[in-house]
Amino acid sequence: MNIIGIYKKCHLPENLQMHMLRVAACSNLIIDNWNGEEIDKEAIIRVSLLHDMGNMVKIPEDFSKDEKFLKVRKKYFGKYGTNDHEINLEIGKEEGLTEKELIILDGKRSRKNEETLKSNSYERKICAYCDQRVAPNGVVSIRERLEDAKIRYKDKPLSVWANEEKANHLIECSLSIEKQIIEYCKLNPEDINDSSIKRYIEQLKRYEL
Repeated sequence: MNIIGIYKKCHLPENLQMHMLRVAACSNLIIDNWNGEEIDKEAIIRVSLLHDMGNMVKIPEDFSKDEKFLKVRKKYFGKYGTNDHEINLEIGKEEGLTEKELIILDGKRSRKNEETLKSNSYERKICAYCDQRVAPNGVVSIRERLEDAKIRYKDKPLSVWANEEKANHLIECSLSIEKQIIEYCKLNPEDINDSSIKRYIEQLKRYEL
């Protein structure tokens, strides 16, 4: 089944579909301009395309009054629980991600930026970096994306992004990850943008998992 078929099967809203497609497109652009050590290109794309499947449980109930959407959301809670990250891993497993890919998916979270920076896995670095370049409405800089996270999560005391010192440290780690990637890539950070990834999005809509 292609990725759009999977998204439709899971009744994902279009904005969530587009987020994952943009992240995968950014990853694809980097892969096509990569001149570093050998990387598992398919693993990067597969993880990027499925990395936020659990975000259905984070969407507020008043996001849509559509009865079908509300039923699907309730079904997610009943089947998977309320932890979006655990759901990401569970659905990733259901859709065929390998053990290696699940490890990348688990490790790429922004809260683990320091570990990702120290990691030897460029698959993990690229997946983490591209996710942190994509805002709700498109590709932005790392600093813009993560400064926005500080604002969005400031009223959630359990989030690392609500802690100014921890959040700033994670941002600096992400900027260092960017430098690690760009060192082996024939691109500058500003070359990764909505225009440069557009053609990849159309290609990835037909990607078969």
